[in-house]
Amino acid sequence: MGGVTQPPEHATPRLADIAAQAEVSEATVSRVLNGKAGVAAGTRRRVLAALDVLGYERPLRLHRRSAGLVGLVIPELTNPIFPAFAQIIEQSLAGHGYTPVLCTQMPGGATEDELVEQLEERGVTGIVFLSGLHADTRADPARYARLTSRGVPFVLINGYNPHIDAPFVSPDDGAAARMAVRHLAELGHERIGLAVGPSRYVPSRRKAEGFVAALGESFGLSRGQAERFVQHTLFSVEGGDAAAAALLDEGCTGIVCGSDLMALGAVRAARRRGLDVPAQLSVVGFDDSQLIAFTDPPLTTVRQPVQAMATAAVGALIEEIHDRAQGRQDPARRTEFIFQPELVVRGSTGPVPG
Repeated sequence: MGGVTQPPEHATPRLADIAAQAEVSEATVSRVLNGKAGVAAGTRRRVLAALDVLGYERPLRLHRRSAGLVGLVIPELTNPIFPAFAQIIEQSLAGHGYTPVLCTQMPGGATEDELVEQLEERGVTGIVFLSGLHADTRADPARYARLTSRGVPFVLINGYNPHIDAPFVSPDDGAAARMAVRHLAELGHERIGLAVGPSRYVPSRRKAEGFVAALGESFGLSRGQAERFVQHTLFSVEGGDAAAAALLDEGCTGIVCGSDLMALGAVRAARRRGLDVPAQLSVVGFDDSQLIAFTDPPLTTVRQPVQAMATAAVGALIEEIHDRAQGRQDPARRTEFIFQPELVVRGSTGPVPG
């Protein structure tokens, strides 16, 4: 049988193999393995990653003492965009010497508040919140003020609340909706709908606002007229299916969705009615999560800049940790950092039906 040949247990790493995998010189590999100075942090991480990929155990001298635990609180793992964020955040934290602790919410499981309490009991150095209660306009922001008063630095991704004193990292949801509408309008679509999550969530509201504004700009629709084509539902395949069914009843030939999973639901709803995507209905997703390029048809979507956002969030948290350790604060950093999304055109959008 073919496959990858794993080195025998406790095998001595071969410099040539590691150098080839890491795309560095053997001399650089030797310096890293012997714990010598003079190697850039990024190069050092590449060599360690090569060790891991090739199945070699790291020498004991390379086992660094952790700078501390950092909690990562995320809503779920079923939506592929959340594991994508988690992977980059954890890699970035590890690169700074911190040990990430992943905390996942699930129906019937621990709440965000309970997870935070457990993290505090373990003495975490900081916390990253991804699409948490900070994005819910009905949630009490006082929980975050209490966290600040207890001396725990944190950063919040995807969602904004002006009453929370912390760094925020978000995509430009309004711009995402506008570029999706413009794309469909350029293809000749005039009846365009939006399938998005519950209106209580900040990202949903921002996408809806961008969508309504885009319909006004492109077709002269009033706010009231445009809101007729907005369907708030769940951020899921089933939610996208239900929203698309309602928008198809309104005669929509193009549907913009608040997530890739919702877009897949919209495609399912179209096919159940015997409609071809994109010949009779064009669908645009949001996120560009892994494997979306391989759906049938490949999904046109607005790419969320996950790498840049996750890296920026970790950087902001590290600065918060350092500031708190030195007894200072920088209000300029306690703001919202907005990242621009990117339209990725694939096979789920086409000209309006003739």
